[in-house]
Amino acid sequence: MSRFFGEIRQVAYLVPDIEAAMDYWANVLGVGPWYYNPKVPIVNYTYRGQRYEPHNSVALANAGGLQVELLQTRNDVPSMYRDFQQAGHSGSQHFAYWTETFDADLARAEKAGFRVCMSGEVGVNGRFVYFEDKAGHPGLHPGTVVELSEVAGPKGRLFKLIREAAVGWDGSNPVRAFPDLSKI
Repeated sequence: MSRFFGEIRQVAYLVPDIEAAMDYWANVLGVGPWYYNPKVPIVNYTYRGQRYEPHNSVALANAGGLQVELLQTRNDVPSMYRDFQQAGHSGSQHFAYWTETFDADLARAEKAGFRVCMSGEVGVNGRFVYFEDKAGHPGLHPGTVVELSEVAGPKGRLFKLIREAAVGWDGSNPVRAFPDLSKI
C-alpha cells in the first residue's frame, strides 16, 4: 500500500481494439464481466491547461480487489494517452488511487510536488487528475502515470457494482453496458 495515497485500486491498459481486449480478458484470462462505455461522458477535460473534447471508450472489470481498465482513444486530442502511444509505449498507461476526499488529497499531492497534467470529470463527484511523471523516478515504467480519482458519488457506486459483479462471475454475459450514472 502507498503510504501517500493508500491502495492502488485500478490499473489501466491502452489498447488498439477494446472489443478484442475484452474478449481476451474474459475468455482467456477469465476476468469479467466487463462494463463497457463506447464514449465516456467526460466534461471539463483539460490537458496542460487547455480544454479539449476527448472521445474515449472504456471497459472496466475487477480481478479480485483490483479494477482493470481497458481504454481505447477514438480521436486524436492531446492527452497523456496520446503521449504514451506516440512514445511507442505499450502496457499499463496509468494506475489509479481512489478518494472520497478529492480536494484534500489533491492539495496534499500538489504540496508534495505532484503536478497535474490532465484532468476532467465523469458524473457528479467523479473528478480525476493525472500527474506528470517525475523525471528520472526509479522503477516507474516509462510513460506510466498516476491518477487520483474521486469516487464519492455515482462513479464510486458504479465501481462497487463492478466489483460485486466480478465475485463468483460464471462467464455469462461478459460485456455489459455502463448503467446511467445519474440513476445509480
